[in-house]
Amino acid sequence: MENQDNGRWLLLIHQIPPKPAYLRVKIWRRLQRLGAVAIKNSVYALPKTDQTQEDFQWVLREVIEGGGDGTLCEARLVDGITDDQVEEIFQAARSADYGQIADDARRLAGTLRAKGKLNKERRPQTEIEIERLKRRLDEAVAIDFFGAPGREAAAGLVSGLEARIGGSRTTPSSESGNKIRENLRGKTWVTRKGLHVDRMATAWLVRRFIDPDARIKFVPAKGYIPLVDEVRFDMFEAEFTHEGDRCSMEVLLAGTGMRDPALVRIAEIVHDIDLKDSKFQREETSGIARLIDGIAMSHKDDDVRLTRAAAMFDDLYENFRRKLRR
Repeated sequence: MENQDNGRWLLLIHQIPPKPAYLRVKIWRRLQRLGAVAIKNSVYALPKTDQTQEDFQWVLREVIEGGGDGTLCEARLVDGITDDQVEEIFQAARSADYGQIADDARRLAGTLRAKGKLNKERRPQTEIEIERLKRRLDEAVAIDFFGAPGREAAAGLVSGLEARIGGSRTTPSSESGNKIRENLRGKTWVTRKGLHVDRMATAWLVRRFIDPDARIKFVPAKGYIPLVDEVRFDMFEAEFTHEGDRCSMEVLLAGTGMRDPALVRIAEIVHDIDLKDSKFQREETSGIARLIDGIAMSHKDDDVRLTRAAAMFDDLYENFRRKLRR
């Protein structure tokens, strides 16, 4: 964020009179739309930027015009609540938004599957519902300051609904899949910092089966603009990320025409850990989930996490490959 020495956060400290009653609700809703989080009673925080400062100034003006009182200040947290804890509050708020959007998208997808092919009468209402989900997703992304978990899953489910309305994608043939993989060699692969299971597995897949010399680049979750010859994965608007109810590894497998049964089994495990929907229920899932959590808790450095995870996935792949040969 901007100018750490003068304070990383903006704090709005306000008091609202008991009447009129609607003012408290109005200010609360305004703060929610801005993505502000409460760190104490009547103390709301936003990361410090020019835009968030302007947003808070407008809220403060409304509070004062309504008969209340307030102060807007820059803050550098010294003792008590930490920067990491404040970030966790922001992430929890947006993750809850993404979870609700994902649940609503799954319900709509389930309705479409149950009712079969869309007819002319149902299509307009379905398109309206999808547009509402897209708008909610855009609003959540706009105030997702720290790349909360769940964004890719929600975006994938919404894009999956759009694809269902507009026609489903076809899986490439083996020959075209080979061509796609060939074109992906020599690229820099970009993903979010803080590797966890789907990004670990996808990066491993890239280096093991697409390009052994691939460079993996870790960037902030929000605001990154890709360079020439960069391919993004498991991040918002990436070339390979969640689609429908598929995790990024599943999408990359399908998009490059890889049908190795051992890889499919690994992708099923990754899916259930990442999406937490118990779709495949493979017996190995709980053990792999604990190993992934152990790697993430023991190592902050993403390169180290990837190295440790790659060794685990190498062994898991060999295990599946030998079992399938019998």
